[in-house]
Amino acid sequence: MTEKEKMKAGLWYDANNDQELIDQRFICQDLCFALNQLKPSDEKRNEVIENILGYFPDDLVLLSPFTADYGKNIKLGKNVFVNINNYFMDGATIEIGDNVFIGPSCGFYTANHPLDYTNRNQGLEKALPIKVGDNCWFGANVSVMPGVTIGAGCVIAAGAVVTKDMPANSLIAGVPAKVIKTIEQ
Repeated sequence: MTEKEKMKAGLWYDANNDQELIDQRFICQDLCFALNQLKPSDEKRNEVIENILGYFPDDLVLLSPFTADYGKNIKLGKNVFVNINNYFMDGATIEIGDNVFIGPSCGFYTANHPLDYTNRNQGLEKALPIKVGDNCWFGANVSVMPGVTIGAGCVIAAGAVVTKDMPANSLIAGVPAKVIKTIEQ
């Protein structure tokens, strides 16, 4: 298997020394840099966003700065709002549902590294997908960790670190995040 195939399969892969993955990250990082240099009113923004993602989502608002690793592993639903300074570490798929509002400085991190430094120093990592249901709202500075699924209708409080799956219609807060209460919809 290639390192990219291992990455897609959720296996340990060499992220730091594989030239194919390095080249793909540079392409995306260069596109993100170009996007972040454009004025908010510049009509070229949509073209650059489409080049990053490989498509242009319906009714997307994506504010700069924005950063992703590969771009093509990000699946955004309809009517998604992404505020400033968000990072999508998309070694695995990051799937965001419809009508999702993402506050400033949030991070969606699919990559995990070995606990032992011998393997970590070799550049190994494992990417696990993140899935967010429809109608969620992320406050500022929320971090979502690898392999997490967040159900529809959730509100994630500012500063939360989501380390495990969360049920639909939940108010989520804390480090690590936990369900504070069920939201009656």
